[in-house]
Amino acid sequence: MIDWVEGQPVSRLYGDVFFSRDSGIEETRHVFLEGNRLHERFAALGDCELFTVGETGFGTGLNFLCAWRSFVCKAPVRARLHYVSVERHALSHTELSSALALWPALAPEAAALLGQWEALAPGFHRFRFEKGRVHLTLLAGDATVVLAELDAHVDAWFLDGFSPSRNPDMWSPAVFAGIGRSSRAGTTFATYTVAGNVRRGLEAVGFRVEKRRGFGRKREMLVGEFVREPPRPGSCADRARARPASRAAMVIGGGLAGTSVADALASRGFEVTLFERRGSLAAGASGNPQGILYTRLAGHDTSLRALLLVAYQHALRTLAARLPEDSIAWQRCGVLQLAFDDDEAARQASLARAGFPETLFRSATREECSAIADAALPSAGLFFPGGGWVHPPALCRALASHQAIDVRLDTGAIGLARRDGGWVVVGLEGELARAPILVLAGGHELLELDAAKRLPMRMLSGQVTLLRANETSAALRAVLCGRSYCAPARLGEHTVGATHRMKEASEDVRVDDHAANLEALGRLAPALAATFGSLDVRRLGGRAGVRCTTPDTLPMVGALPAVSALRSEECDSPAGLFVSAAHGSRGLVTSLLAAELIAGLIDNEPLPLSASLVAALRPDRFERRGRA
Repeated sequence: MIDWVEGQPVSRLYGDVFFSRDSGIEETRHVFLEGNRLHERFAALGDCELFTVGETGFGTGLNFLCAWRSFVCKAPVRARLHYVSVERHALSHTELSSALALWPALAPEAAALLGQWEALAPGFHRFRFEKGRVHLTLLAGDATVVLAELDAHVDAWFLDGFSPSRNPDMWSPAVFAGIGRSSRAGTTFATYTVAGNVRRGLEAVGFRVEKRRGFGRKREMLVGEFVREPPRPGSCADRARARPASRAAMVIGGGLAGTSVADALASRGFEVTLFERRGSLAAGASGNPQGILYTRLAGHDTSLRALLLVAYQHALRTLAARLPEDSIAWQRCGVLQLAFDDDEAARQASLARAGFPETLFRSATREECSAIADAALPSAGLFFPGGGWVHPPALCRALASHQAIDVRLDTGAIGLARRDGGWVVVGLEGELARAPILVLAGGHELLELDAAKRLPMRMLSGQVTLLRANETSAALRAVLCGRSYCAPARLGEHTVGATHRMKEASEDVRVDDHAANLEALGRLAPALAATFGSLDVRRLGGRAGVRCTTPDTLPMVGALPAVSALRSEECDSPAGLFVSAAHGSRGLVTSLLAAELIAGLIDNEPLPLSASLVAALRPDRFERRGRA
């Protein structure tokens, strides 16, 4: 992707420099920061106020790092920066590291970015820095496609694609239309180019354009301001019409979904009350000793595949930041998905042909799989080198540890009431708390609440079996997945599972489920299963839990209309009620990114998913299909 010419990075694809040969960092400051008056605008932000920068062409990330540094230096301590950037051809970690080494003054920000950087699957990718004060949403894909899917209000644009003569697609009418859709009255832009088609394209979508003195060898540049409100789509948006005046929220559910939402809101300046009906966090379906970063992808493009790809990479970034690796909480040991029959082999072959980054997953022969796992395995498969296992209770505790989260345990059954334009949580002894924002993020217990009774969630009971490691099994170095799974030992025990019982809500550990798990392990890895010898299933340890799923297997994430309005044709504000539920067996992967979506909807910030995926996850999607 990069060639180096006289110490400067040059794009091999476009034959153009990434930044000015005179001084890239000074060019960024002159063209983009000063051109958009960012220093003064950052300094003028209010408490918890959000400022959004949009960029066409992430490149080496230099513009992002400069904006980040300016924001931290100038903005009030509780203000927040959200940076949205488009990149079709993201640099490798090595290339990015080499390019950013040119700017030692930005070394702290560069190190933080590189610490989360990896080859990205197509889609939207959310990065978090400065403990949530700075967010980056990187749109990996063609600008004309991803900008059309962006749901954001941008305050300032950095138009920094390669030269219009070398990369005309980045300066096309379709790209300008996407920029206009995400702008509002007062949005500014700046760009190094004064090409006539750029000026005319920006004017056509609503910008007033003027020339300014350029940087270095460029005599002139363009700046401008959006001077009209663009027409907005007529569909009902899940987001609030305005950011809530009160920074208070309540979350019901102390598992992965609930603690993820609580953490996302607390990092944005909300005071969060988190309710868990049992005596500890992760007491329900999130309480297994080992959760697997499981991403079984469809062989063809589907909404679920698109969601799992970006959610999986988001989960890996979150785990790297929140839990110590190679510990009893999180081990990035890799995951092998074995091709256990012809249909599975065909699915994996289709994925291998799709051109995803090898750092995401790669095909492995039977011999390679056996070597990776240090165990004799019966088939080839896909290897996910970044995956592994997590102790979900440890993750839940880490997510709920923010000082702005008030954890209320042992609440028992609760009720909800709508009073004075807000929500009230009621326990056996009366009111427990109230706030304008309420997020339902529990498991099957949510179905006891009137606000959630109509949601088409299906209960799914499942059980894992715990096997004491032996001398041979203790050598297992990767998670094995097929129709079942087996994780490397944690504290001397392997987690094997899991059974599935549809439409059941039992948490009883059953002998016949232990037998089923052992049988499944025998098919998954016969040689490994044989090392455990003959086991008395009556003496085995295990854990059962209840998850929820939906008819289309996608989780329910977004605004939840009031019960009385579920079948209404009205497009009213969601009245502060949101849900993150029905993550099924994929909660470890999807709940973290779902929390970012909930927070974005509540706080009116750029959404971390494409508009198509946001619509696919809407809690009222089945009702809307029925009315169509």
